[in-house]
Amino acid sequence: MSEDATTPAADGKAEDTTKDAGKDTTKDAEPRDLLVETHHTLTTDDGDLSYTARTGRIVLREEEVKDDVFQGWTPRAELAVTAYTLDLPEGADRNDRPVTFVFNGGPGSSSVWLHLGVLGPRIVDAGEVDAPTPPPYALADNPQTPLHATDLVFIDPMSTGQSRAVKGGKAKDYHGFGKDVEQVAELIRLWCTREDRWMSPKFLCGESYGTTRAVAVAEHLFSRFGMQLNGLVLISSVLDFTTQDFRYLRHDEACLSYLPTYAAVAHVHGKHPDRSLGEVVAEAEELSAGHYRWALARGNRLTEEERSSLAADLSRLTGLSQDYLLRCDLRPEHWRFCTELLRDEGRTVGRIDGRITGVLHSGIAENMDADPSIDAIMGPYAAAIHHYLRGELGSELDLPYAVFSDAIEHWSYKEFEGRPISVTDKLERVMRANPHLRVRIEYGYYDLATPFGAAQDTVAHLRLPQQALDRIEHAWFETGHMPYVGSATRVAEAEGITDFVRRATG
Repeated sequence: MSEDATTPAADGKAEDTTKDAGKDTTKDAEPRDLLVETHHTLTTDDGDLSYTARTGRIVLREEEVKDDVFQGWTPRAELAVTAYTLDLPEGADRNDRPVTFVFNGGPGSSSVWLHLGVLGPRIVDAGEVDAPTPPPYALADNPQTPLHATDLVFIDPMSTGQSRAVKGGKAKDYHGFGKDVEQVAELIRLWCTREDRWMSPKFLCGESYGTTRAVAVAEHLFSRFGMQLNGLVLISSVLDFTTQDFRYLRHDEACLSYLPTYAAVAHVHGKHPDRSLGEVVAEAEELSAGHYRWALARGNRLTEEERSSLAADLSRLTGLSQDYLLRCDLRPEHWRFCTELLRDEGRTVGRIDGRITGVLHSGIAENMDADPSIDAIMGPYAAAIHHYLRGELGSELDLPYAVFSDAIEHWSYKEFEGRPISVTDKLERVMRANPHLRVRIEYGYYDLATPFGAAQDTVAHLRLPQQALDRIEHAWFETGHMPYVGSATRVAEAEGITDFVRRATG
């Protein structure tokens, strides 16, 4: 493993930082980029992939103007990145090579999940859903990495991973929709400029809130810098929050969106013996689109007979008791569903992945105290990223790696005051402006965080011509929020994304 280290200076030229590459320089008067470079080879069925990895932090600066006088470019943030670029033959044009920028969601989640779960050249061995790996954990090669088709840049937004504000700065300034979009877009612009990749095919890949971010960043890159993309990969998407928000709009839309997912989760836990998943989901979708929607719209005009009849139908599909459904006014909330479905067994089901169960902390609890599907995967991923960055990529940063931060607790949506949180208009804008932009949307049947019914409804209401809608492809997985939890679906997802990049650039 080579330990040569270089990092772009403020003017974009490389300077030698071997002696202190990757070290924390928060005491320095002027923050600077700190990237460690290493070289690796991955053996795959299609031959060896030789690639260069660079990990560390990049300083973001903002233009400062006071009383109409330009004050300079002031350092504001140090964002953590890990980039993988395929080693090309001498004379090859790097701009012929696609590059994909990757982030997770939260808001407040690092990129460790997509990085070490499915896309990177090394992944964590977390076992299977029904046979998780016990500690200590291990890393394994990922022969299906999309590095076959595209360079990869993993981004940890502010306060996640090892991204921090500069000394004297305020991280909370970036804990909101608008500044979050600006920081990620600026990092992408800066990376493409310093690496001379403006002429490369470019993709964004986001998961969960990362899909909200990806669409907004795509629109910002175009409207602010004129940068066009080739594709968006939206994993477990949420582009219109009203489709799954139980707090407002009498939460009728959320109930309708969640019903097919409730039925799918009930199926995986044996509540629909002798029926296929497809049959159960189709029945739930039909009820959601028809009689259930009509009944919820009726409100207290619904007769007792109608209420009882609908409760019986919902009970059969969701696995919840008819009595419970009547007591919750036919509107089961998703966190409570996770607590209630297997209550008689003293167990809960995961919100992130409904296949995974945990122990109910109290037999009379209204809500489970933690998501068992997060509990199941947190340990392997946290251990893996801490080892990987230092042990294999040579980083000397010893900051805590924040797999999750508390940014979500005070996340600002001030840009949406008085209106719903939605980025569908931004997706419509970039797809109208760029007739070559392609979109891949991935759904998990057992995802209780971003239900597939809500995502489908969002696509169905896009104000786009058929030519644009034809550029949207859909991929389904019998998994939860993270399709890569489980080896078979991980392989299928990685290969699907690789094929998407190739088709979008071919």
